[in-house]
Amino acid sequence: MVQVVAALIWKEDKFMICQRPLDKTRALQWEFVGGKVEAGETLPQALNRECMEEIGVGVEVGEIFMEVDHVYPDITIHLTLFNAVLSDGEPKKLEHNDIRFITPDEIPQYEFCPADKDILAKIIAEYK
Repeated sequence: MVQVVAALIWKEDKFMICQRPLDKTRALQWEFVGGKVEAGETLPQALNRECMEEIGVGVEVGEIFMEVDHVYPDITIHLTLFNAVLSDGEPKKLEHNDIRFITPDEIPQYEFCPADKDILAKIIAEYK
């Protein structure tokens, strides 16, 4: 099982989502910014590194929002989603096709990666 971290980043009543690039698995599906934890990293360290690599901004990592396990055809992941705050600057599309901030009401308009299904249900339940 691969350990993955991601960030739930709010800006007022909207949270950030990122669209996967065409050349990666689950192309053009939406997800939270983040990625795989490397050997020797803590989860917060991995999340900060991934945010710098993917959106060019560091984050202040908060509490865990939710953890999920998901089996894809090509990989099995344990995803830890942290509440996080952008620490400096605005997100840039360094790896993603697009970046948006959406409200919980807008979730059904987007095709998200399957691993995020339960997380999105919790966001709708808690923030709608």
